[in-house]
Amino acid sequence: MTQLKYWLALNRTPYIGPVSFRSILEVVDSPQDVFDNINAITKQVNLNARSLAYIKNPDWDAIDEELAWADSPKNHIITINDSRYPRLLSEIHDAPPLLYVHGNADILNRPQLAIVGSRNPSPSGKDCAFQFAKYISEQNIIITSGLALGIDYESHRGALAAQDASGKQAKSKTIAIIGTGLNRVYPARHRQIAHDIVDAGGTLISEYPLDTPAKKENFPKRNRIISGMSMGVLVVEAAQQSGSLITARCAGEQGREVFAIPGSIHNPLVKGCHSLIRQGAKLVEKAEHILEELPHMRPLQLKTDTDDVIDTNEHQLSSECLDILNHLGFEPTPIDTVVQRSGLTPEAVSSMLLVLELQDYVVSLPGGTYSRVK
Repeated sequence: MTQLKYWLALNRTPYIGPVSFRSILEVVDSPQDVFDNINAITKQVNLNARSLAYIKNPDWDAIDEELAWADSPKNHIITINDSRYPRLLSEIHDAPPLLYVHGNADILNRPQLAIVGSRNPSPSGKDCAFQFAKYISEQNIIITSGLALGIDYESHRGALAAQDASGKQAKSKTIAIIGTGLNRVYPARHRQIAHDIVDAGGTLISEYPLDTPAKKENFPKRNRIISGMSMGVLVVEAAQQSGSLITARCAGEQGREVFAIPGSIHNPLVKGCHSLIRQGAKLVEKAEHILEELPHMRPLQLKTDTDDVIDTNEHQLSSECLDILNHLGFEPTPIDTVVQRSGLTPEAVSSMLLVLELQDYVVSLPGGTYSRVK
């Protein structure tokens, strides 16, 4: 604990980020040397005036609170020199000097696949993230994501829903990298799934000190950790300017595999995925396409292909409803377009769309549009 408090103090020092922290570690035996021999250190490392002021007078009260936090069950503060620190993450040039961990610290070096995407996905995008996360988790692979709204949430939820070989729900593990201090959950509505992740043997991780609020600039920064801990990144849905593309770019720079799921050319939520595919990301239609590229993940035969699951209820639909279903795509489609394609009256189309919606084949969207979900 004596040494750890100096790691925490240096981590809190203004204008000392991950890269400068590691450069300091190259010229000292431990962070304590910085505080004990500040005059000697400044001859070797150029420090900002505010950095020097903090090093001379650290906030020891805040640091004592973090040390007390780490004494609680399931709480850990892991430095980059710790054997539990994720090996893959340690290899990136701007790896966090330390990680705050709540949950199971023993899984940090397990094979991981990151799944990211839109915060406002389509219904089919949500289902896709859930199903891919579920099946891949069943292959004993950790699903890593960012606990954000949309695809992140569905990915964590899918991992938690994974089943064992007997078909019973397994205690599956997933890792959430957050952009706040670990004593805060953002967004607040995800408190329950955060608890579920830890209860199932998973982990919440942050590079930020406790009490760090939700700052806009922190979330793009944490994306490098999501990709850095993983062997590959799967992008499910992403608009052209999506933050998920930052994670994909980090993955490429870190030498990780990048996967993207294509969609309708009319769906703006997949334009980012299409752009990634044009740049060399692997086009993914089923989970095997990911597993075959990542041999270290022990690619096992999935119980069923994620895109070949046969819904026997489809054969119970009337021929008219099946016809309407065939006139719908997975992109939002106006009801007038369905009427035009089918040649049926608006009343008949509305009636059959209602039947399909009640049976979870389609979902109604704003603006009088409908989208097929299976």
